[in-house]
Amino acid sequence: MKVRILSLLSLAVVSCAVAPCARAEWMERTEAIMGTRVYVELWAEDPARGNEALEAVMADMRRIDNLMSHYKPESELSKINAHAYQEPVQVDKELFDLIKLSTYYSQITQGAFDITYASVGYLYDYRRHIHPSEAQIKSALPAVNWHNLLLDETHHTVRFEHAGMRIDLGGIGKGYAVDHGIAILKARGFKHAVVTAGGDTRIIGDHMGRPWLVAIRHPDDPSKVVTRIPLSDSAMSTSGDYERYFDENGVRYHHIIDPHTGHSASKVRSATVIAPTATQTDGMSKTAFVLGPEKALEIINRMPEYDAVFVCPDGRVLYSNGLRPPAERPPGAAAATAASPRVQP
Repeated sequence: MKVRILSLLSLAVVSCAVAPCARAEWMERTEAIMGTRVYVELWAEDPARGNEALEAVMADMRRIDNLMSHYKPESELSKINAHAYQEPVQVDKELFDLIKLSTYYSQITQGAFDITYASVGYLYDYRRHIHPSEAQIKSALPAVNWHNLLLDETHHTVRFEHAGMRIDLGGIGKGYAVDHGIAILKARGFKHAVVTAGGDTRIIGDHMGRPWLVAIRHPDDPSKVVTRIPLSDSAMSTSGDYERYFDENGVRYHHIIDPHTGHSASKVRSATVIAPTATQTDGMSKTAFVLGPEKALEIINRMPEYDAVFVCPDGRVLYSNGLRPPAERPPGAAAATAASPRVQP
């Protein structure tokens, strides 16, 4: 038996391959897009069609990056940040709809997910080990409030109600791009594939009769695994304080910012969310960092499509009801869905 290992920033997908039939084969491609590693693997009965599909997914990833990147001054998102306080900025419907969707996650997470965090977040530079002063945070924090996004659905315009506001779709855009990639593969008839962008992964089908085995890495040691979860036809996102960070005077500054404080959120070390789509998992995977694992699990356990695994600062590993053994579930808790197999702690 051949074992294939896909390494990610925050998780590893481990798959068991079967003997290939004539002409059919597993095909893969990796590119650096959206500031992260994008990986696509698919089972192709026709290698030419497989290569065309791989390129189509990567081309769409680049298109979405050009539309939604806050690093590129010519992107529509950058135009919003530059002008939306002065006047409504009309944008592509695709971008408008994703911004609107982000406000849904703001609602259900009680503001723990908030794309306007960028009003403070832009002051951090993890590569150069720069973080804002308390005075800078205090000055910028009033601009962090998703309620100050004025969205006009008729004209697809975005307006900021507060000076200094910025938005960043990094907390949901990669998951959205992954779902787009999966849609492209499905439309072309592919039934077994995985698309990954950073910590966001979505799988269609299984690995030719076997589930993909997803391993959640230890926050402090990438060679160690906290737990493994078999998945098929589902999505998964893992966020950790070990992805983009630097340490200074005993404090870890990382990219998951608490919208309420402007500081790096620290109530968990790692958060993994499972759901049918990567947009769903991406939008929810940062919540526990801000709300804490217990409060985040309350939200997750109310939504049947979701499951989660949180690694706490004290080393505890907490599971949503659907991933806990039957004996450990509270009375009335739902069993794990097919997309979220039961996992022993």
